[in-house]
Amino acid sequence: MAFCNQCGAQIADGATTCAACSSGRPAVVVAPAGTGTGLADNVAGMLAYVTIIPAIVFLVVEPYNKSRFVRFHSFQSIFFGVAWTALWIVLNIVAHIPFLGFLTILIWPLVGLAGLVIWIILLLKANQGLMFKLPVIGDLAEKQAG
Repeated sequence: MAFCNQCGAQIADGATTCAACSSGRPAVVVAPAGTGTGLADNVAGMLAYVTIIPAIVFLVVEPYNKSRFVRFHSFQSIFFGVAWTALWIVLNIVAHIPFLGFLTILIWPLVGLAGLVIWIILLLKANQGLMFKLPVIGDLAEKQAG
């Protein structure tokens, strides 16, 4: 079903002019705004890695929580975020130990760079439509996704 861009009247399928306008000029047929079905699964899976919030939203919102692909990436994103936060907390605690704290100065940039690379890989693999699993976290996410 389409609508006329000049007057907004409904136009029958296959018609090129609007009967309501009766201007005789060909009307540009505009499709209704709500015809989309939402995001593709690969885009939703990729967006789940942006922060933890879209991952939780995709687990709750109706068309996305039915897709095993989106659920897997949402759970993996949540588990990766929790593991990443726990790692930073442990590094912060170790940094306050007198001798070991000095050694963490070398570890912090390497851990940060490794996390960034893993995050980019997860984004790209989800966008390609692949279910790329991290070693321990991926198995947990796969179990939760069903």
